[in-house]
Amino acid sequence: MLLPPFHAGFGSNVHIGDDFFGNVNLTFVDDVEIRIGDGVMIAPSVTLTTTGHPVHPELRVDFRRFSEPIVIEDKVWIGSNAVVLPGVRIGYGAVIGAGSVVTSDIPAMTVAVGVPCRVVRHITDDDLRTRSAPVEEPRTYA
Repeated sequence: MLLPPFHAGFGSNVHIGDDFFGNVNLTFVDDVEIRIGDGVMIAPSVTLTTTGHPVHPELRVDFRRFSEPIVIEDKVWIGSNAVVLPGVRIGYGAVIGAGSVVTSDIPAMTVAVGVPCRVVRHITDDDLRTRSAPVEEPRTYA
């Protein structure tokens, strides 16, 4: 299921597995392949972009760009407003927290959050007994 509206640069470079759920405002910048596995869930307003631009301004004069494929393995969950950048692979069962910017590969069965996105913990059998994915214990401030 892919809820509208969604946006794609080409569309033909996006390959989606079975039992996929993509919520509203999903954006695919698919200048090269985006491969999404089975059982993947993507929350609202996520961007998957395979293309970026050089850092040095002299290299951007002619709108030069680079493109690298994105791979999202099976059973991944990506939270609202996350951005996945070129060349990233997100491993089996990983959870990407809302608002994260994924700049590098994320290992399987981990929870990763932040800007830039970093692994904060592994997903374990303890997670079978809870509905949420707590990152850490609540802090108290004096």
